[in-house]
Amino acid sequence: MVLFQDLANEAEIGDALSEEKTLSVVDLIVNGGAGSIVIISVLFVLLFVAMYIYFERIFAIKAASKIDKNFMNQIRDHVMNGKLEAAKILCAQTDSPVARLTEKGVSRIGKPLDDINTAIENAGTLEVYKLERNVSVLATVAGAAPMIGFLGTVIGMIIAFHEMASSGGQAEMGSLASGIYTAMTTTVAGLVVGIIAYIGYNHLVNRTDKVVHKMEANAVEFLDLLNEPA
Repeated sequence: MVLFQDLANEAEIGDALSEEKTLSVVDLIVNGGAGSIVIISVLFVLLFVAMYIYFERIFAIKAASKIDKNFMNQIRDHVMNGKLEAAKILCAQTDSPVARLTEKGVSRIGKPLDDINTAIENAGTLEVYKLERNVSVLATVAGAAPMIGFLGTVIGMIIAFHEMASSGGQAEMGSLASGIYTAMTTTVAGLVVGIIAYIGYNHLVNRTDKVVHKMEANAVEFLDLLNEPA
């Protein structure tokens, strides 16, 4: 019986130790002091901004990439039959960068091809700017978040070593270690936010490039249409 009681006591002690070592994310943030709380709050704000921009842009790019496959065939028929107004109306009814570029070209029919090409290029530059709006903010967050996290860690380390120096080198290792790993949470948070923003930025750039290539392909097809013999 004594042996079983000893084993039970050891098990209870082990459970107590495991419970003591368990620390939630909230505890890490709260125990980090005012500086850690402020920096973690800033990182959460940056994460919210990054996620908002990502989803807002991904929906906008998705909408811009949608276009009827028969759109250019209908434009071709209208232009070949001299129905320029019908072509303009079709472009106006189609809400996409490709349609706006085509409308710009249709409105310039009758002028030299160089002028038409220049007008389409200028309109394309404006459409690309619209697609890339606020995307650079994601790149900024991806670079700034880890540095903000490192700043919090450095501040936490300075405070921990200051406490050790103030105690004449007699500070308990447990409290010192607790302060250090709590300070490291800001680095983890900064890296997580930075990674999310970086992945989101690259995904948006990739999706934007696909839309730009589609715009270029349709612009070339429209110019080829104008070069066809009557």
